[in-house]
Amino acid sequence: MLFPLAFVTTPALAGAQGPSSGDTAWILTATALVLFMTLPGLALFYGGLVRSKNVLSVIMQCFTIAGVASILWLVAGYSLAFGEGNAWIGDLSKAMLAGVGRDTLSGGIPESLFMLFQMTFAIITPALVVGGYAERMRFSAMLLFSALWLMLVYVPVAHWVWGGGWLSRMGLYDFAGGVVVHITAGVAALVAALVMGPRRGFPTTPMVPHNMTMTTAGAGMLWVGWFGFNGGSALAADGNAAMAMLATHIAAATGAMTWMVIEWFRFGKPSALGVVTGMVAGLGTITPASGYVGPGGALVIGLLAGAICFSATMYLKRVLKIDDSLDVFPVHGVGGMLGTLMAGVFSATSLGVFSGYGFADGITSMAGQLQVQFIGVVAAVGFTLVMTWLILKVVALVTGGLRVDDEQEQEGLDISLHEERGYDNL
Repeated sequence: MLFPLAFVTTPALAGAQGPSSGDTAWILTATALVLFMTLPGLALFYGGLVRSKNVLSVIMQCFTIAGVASILWLVAGYSLAFGEGNAWIGDLSKAMLAGVGRDTLSGGIPESLFMLFQMTFAIITPALVVGGYAERMRFSAMLLFSALWLMLVYVPVAHWVWGGGWLSRMGLYDFAGGVVVHITAGVAALVAALVMGPRRGFPTTPMVPHNMTMTTAGAGMLWVGWFGFNGGSALAADGNAAMAMLATHIAAATGAMTWMVIEWFRFGKPSALGVVTGMVAGLGTITPASGYVGPGGALVIGLLAGAICFSATMYLKRVLKIDDSLDVFPVHGVGGMLGTLMAGVFSATSLGVFSGYGFADGITSMAGQLQVQFIGVVAAVGFTLVMTWLILKVVALVTGGLRVDDEQEQEGLDISLHEERGYDNL
C-alpha cells in the first residue's frame, strides 16, 4: 500500500477536503474484485486442485474464512492494523469502527471503504494458507487456526508495513502485499505442512487435480481480480493505478509463458496446470513491486517468477518431499520474497527501459533499498514461522488434534466432516 499514512486523516481535515468521486468509484470496484479473488476465484482454483472427495471441504474453508475474517476485521483487526498504536501494533481506537461514519474520510475516499478494501486482503491471506494443509485438517482446527493466525500474524505484519509501523518507517516497498500477504501465507502453509505431515500415500500415490476445468476457471478469476488487488492499492484512480495494473498483467503473462516453456522442455508437453500456476507465480511476485516498477521491470520479474517458482516447486515436492498440498510456499512464499527483493532493484530510475519510479524517501541507492527489502523479508519469514508453529500447537491442544483420522481422510473430508458430496455420481 503506497504511503499508507497519507490516507489516514482526521475527520475535520477529511471534511474540509471532501471525497473524490472518481477515487471512491474505483476503490469500490477494486474491493469487489479482491473479494472476487477469494469467492469464487480461489475457492474454485483450490477446489479443482484437490481430489474429488475433498472439493467441498476446500470451498467450505474459503467461505468460512471469509466470514470469520470479516467479523474479526470489524471487531478489532482493522484498528490493530491501522490504528495509531506504536511501531509494532496499532491500538483499539477504531474497534468496531468507533468514530467512523459516512462522512469520515481516509485520504480521498470514505474510511469505511478503505477499511472494507483492506478487509478483502485480510480474507484472502488466511484462505491462501488452506493450500498447505488441504485434504487433512479438521474443520474445527481450521476455524480456530485461521482466526488466531489472522489476529496474531497478519494484523501485526500489516501494521508494520502499511499501518505506519517500523518497516514502513524504514522505507520498505510493499505496494500490495508481497510481505503482508504472500510471504506470510506461504511460510504459514509450509509450517502447517511440516507440523501436520503429508497426506496418506504421499509421495508414492499420485494426487492429481480432480477438475482442471474448475481450476482454470478459478485461475482466470484470480487474474482479473488481481487488477483490483494491485491497481486498487494505489487508493486512487490515477496513473499509478494504471501502471500497477499494466505491470501486474505483464508479469502474469510472462510468468505463465515461462512456466509453460520450462515444463514443455522438461517433460515434453505443456499443461494447463503449469500455465495457471505460472500465472499465479507471476502475479504473486509482481504484487510488492507493482506500484514502483515499469513494464520492463515487470517483464523481468515475471520471467524470474516463472523460472524460480517452478524450480522451488519441483525441489520442495520431489527432493524434500514436503506435502505443501497446493504449492503455496514455492509459489506465493518464494514469489513474495523474490518480488519484494526485486522491488528494490527495478524501482531504480537508472535502468533504461527497465527503470522504475525511484526509491523510498531518504534512500539514495539500490543497495540501500535492497537492504530494507531484505530486512522486511527476514522479519516476515521469522515472525510468521515462529508464530504459526505456536498457533498450531495451541490449536492442537484446544481442539484435540489438527488432522482428521485415517478413516476420515480415506473417506474424504466432504462426507466425513460435512456429510455432503461434490458430485452425485460418486
